[in-house]
Amino acid sequence: MGGGGMLLVGTLVAVSATTAGHPVYSGQMWRYLAGAAALGVALIVTRTRPVRPTGREWVLLVALAATGLVAFNVCIVTANRYVSPAVVATVIGASPVVMALLGPVVARTGRPAARVLLGAVVVAGGTAVAAGGGGVEAAGVLWAAGALCGEVAFSLLALPLLPGLGALRVSAYTAALAVPMLLALSWMDIGVPAVFPTPAEWAAIGYLGVVVTAGAFLLWYTALPMLGPSRAGLLAGLMPVGAVATQAVLGLGIPTTPELAGAALVVAGILAGLAPRRSRTGDTGVVITHTAEAAVRR
Repeated sequence: MGGGGMLLVGTLVAVSATTAGHPVYSGQMWRYLAGAAALGVALIVTRTRPVRPTGREWVLLVALAATGLVAFNVCIVTANRYVSPAVVATVIGASPVVMALLGPVVARTGRPAARVLLGAVVVAGGTAVAAGGGGVEAAGVLWAAGALCGEVAFSLLALPLLPGLGALRVSAYTAALAVPMLLALSWMDIGVPAVFPTPAEWAAIGYLGVVVTAGAFLLWYTALPMLGPSRAGLLAGLMPVGAVATQAVLGLGIPTTPELAGAALVVAGILAGLAPRRSRTGDTGVVITHTAEAAVRR
């Protein structure tokens, strides 16, 4: 489930190439608006009762939208002005290692499991191989590091929200909160809140909003509590695999040997990190201690 979500996110790069002529923040705003609308429909269809978040939950939701959604995209856009996408992907590819280290601390489940940490290192290495080389400039690396922080925040800030709100509400609320933030950024960037997309751009933005945002968010946030942050973080390595596959499907180029080798390393690292183990060290899932509260709120 979580792997499917990360594979969908991996299609983002290739599909986004078809909207290159549209202002960045305006396009992101339309994407998250479409995603929020799709998730809103899902809330209605599934008859999920609306829940008013607590003050603490509102703070976490706003922080999640600001860092894991908006800042993540801002950092990627800015980093690409200084360094190649390969360098950006390489830096963000370290997210499994960061998740393996910080996940147990956030979930309060002890120290990182050695097998998970080893798998995370292999996944990060595979991502670096798949990304290849590229020109390096300090400013670009720093912005890419900011995107890495946003990638990690996307999961870690959601952990305390999921027991009480559930995956569907967290996905819908954060997507909706990102819309006004991106409107403001678009206004500062091009002088208007948004630019209306062309029909061709609508097709890509619709896919990014409904499939990559609504679908992938829901899959990821459903899997996260079951796997735990450390093991779930390994699945982030599937993003470059999804990117390589989409590149081939859309006819944007044949995957190179480094891309295929990197994808193989990523899969090997994930299998190693997710393999059953006897030790209870590290997290195998998030222990939900507010079951009664969560049941009432749903």
